[in-house]
Amino acid sequence: MSAEVMNVDMLNIAMAFIFGLLFGSFLNAVIYRVPLGISLLRPSGCPGCETPIPWINNVPVLSWLLLRGRCADCREPISVRYPLVELMGGILLALCVWNWGVSISAFTVGLFCYLMLVLALIDVDQRILPNVITLPGAVVGLALAFFDPRVEWLDALIGGFLGGGLLYFVAWAYLKLRGREGMGMGDVKMMLLVGSFLGWQGALMTIFVGSLVGSVIGVTMIALSRKGWEYALPFGTFLAAAGVLVAFRGPQLFAWYWNTFAAVG
Repeated sequence: MSAEVMNVDMLNIAMAFIFGLLFGSFLNAVIYRVPLGISLLRPSGCPGCETPIPWINNVPVLSWLLLRGRCADCREPISVRYPLVELMGGILLALCVWNWGVSISAFTVGLFCYLMLVLALIDVDQRILPNVITLPGAVVGLALAFFDPRVEWLDALIGGFLGGGLLYFVAWAYLKLRGREGMGMGDVKMMLLVGSFLGWQGALMTIFVGSLVGSVIGVTMIALSRKGWEYALPFGTFLAAAGVLVAFRGPQLFAWYWNTFAAVG
């Protein structure tokens, strides 16, 4: 690779990071407002005093640092999660451009990662996965499959139905065996979205990795909380983290899985 091409690539990655920071600021609004039914068109305001935030105090990450994590008007603390989400927005988009260049694939994976980030944090906060995000997201993922060479449209269609169908079956079986719900339909609809973006293999690997990580973390949290097996865990958060991992390193994960399976066999 020539120095000129490398400089162009680094410039693209840097620009992606900056744009990602800005998108991260919007993601914070989505995470906070969507569960509360607040319009995303409403101007940004302090969560405490609701004073509108001028643009000079709304620069991603930098404003939070300069204001020392407090509102400029009421001086109430502003969660460190706000700049962290903005940073994640920048890092994720930069990684997409690093892996796929300035392309439809980078756009698709970037959008998918943002959807996963939003759903993960809403699930942590509210234990819900809003239909207004999951269902339109699944449709968009399927539509983008017609243009993105990573996943063919038929693969995306099968992935959505397979991913959602598997979790629906698990939820149905648990209800029949235990007499109560063990998994919400939000997780099912979320897997419709994941499958439409990652295809059927990506959907299966997301469920596998998400379940594995969720089991390990879940057992640990249950043991530490002393609440027993009734402790509610945000499974959507584990699925989201697994989905992002599969989006970037799906082939490597498949290779590891099959090599491990063959070795055991």
